[in-house]
Amino acid sequence: MATGIAGGHFCVFIGEMVRMWMIFAIGSALFAALTAILAKAGIRKTDSDVATALRTIIVLLFAWVMVFVVGSQGTLSAISGRSMVFLVLSGLATGASWLCYYRALQLGNVNQVTPIDKSSTVLTILLAFLLLREEVTVWKGVGCAAIAVGSLLMIRRKEGQTNQGGKGWLWYAVLSAVFASLTSILGKIGITDVESNLGTAIRTGVVLVMAWLVVAVKGKLPQVRTVPREELGFLCASGIATGASWLCYYRALQTGPASVVVPIDKLSIVGTVVLSYVFFRETLDKKQLGGLALFVAGTLLMLL
Repeated sequence: MATGIAGGHFCVFIGEMVRMWMIFAIGSALFAALTAILAKAGIRKTDSDVATALRTIIVLLFAWVMVFVVGSQGTLSAISGRSMVFLVLSGLATGASWLCYYRALQLGNVNQVTPIDKSSTVLTILLAFLLLREEVTVWKGVGCAAIAVGSLLMIRRKEGQTNQGGKGWLWYAVLSAVFASLTSILGKIGITDVESNLGTAIRTGVVLVMAWLVVAVKGKLPQVRTVPREELGFLCASGIATGASWLCYYRALQTGPASVVVPIDKLSIVGTVVLSYVFFRETLDKKQLGGLALFVAGTLLMLL
């Protein structure tokens, strides 16, 4: 009898764990890993601001196609002013995060930039506690500490390894993480009463306007015509991957707790590390591998 009860509890536990929002969060992580690699391949010669603006066009198209597929375009007029404000703010934060992230990728190595960007989890957990009143357990606290230490170990530069931008990539990566955490919190508030695909499309529109304004203000519009075809292809593929990641992410964020959805999404770092070795031959030394293990362990602890 006891065995049967235990088995029943185990099945219930598995059922609770494998929820739709969690599946969407895992999908978000997988597509995010592809995004980083494809984007890196697309900015070897192309300016990072121009690349961000170009790939955002693809993301926007992808997002609106999904809006019409699910038929949520009719609810656009029903969005409250409060939700629209937070969606716009989330879009601005996303645009700022992207501009910083792709500049960091252009100046540094994927395996150094990605851990810092993903460490936005720590700040997101703090903001979710302060603003959304989401519970912070002991395990989440330990997980945050592990992620912080793991990130520090992973950004360590190996002997003989150089970055064309010196320490510039580090500052851009840190800013990317800060804006990414704001994106998650503002997005969570903004999609409370909005269909997730429609919310993603609205936010992406804001990002597109912001990205092209930056390109125009910096006088980089002529560079759009000189983007190599091969890199343009990678940027388009990166945009599609980003669109898929976003749609999964904000669907998960709409129905699941931000303090759990965000850590799952950040597990994309594992896929990024593997793919960066396959395509760019970027490797990790023992300390960096230890940092990766701590990062993953900390992320998993947050799910308890």
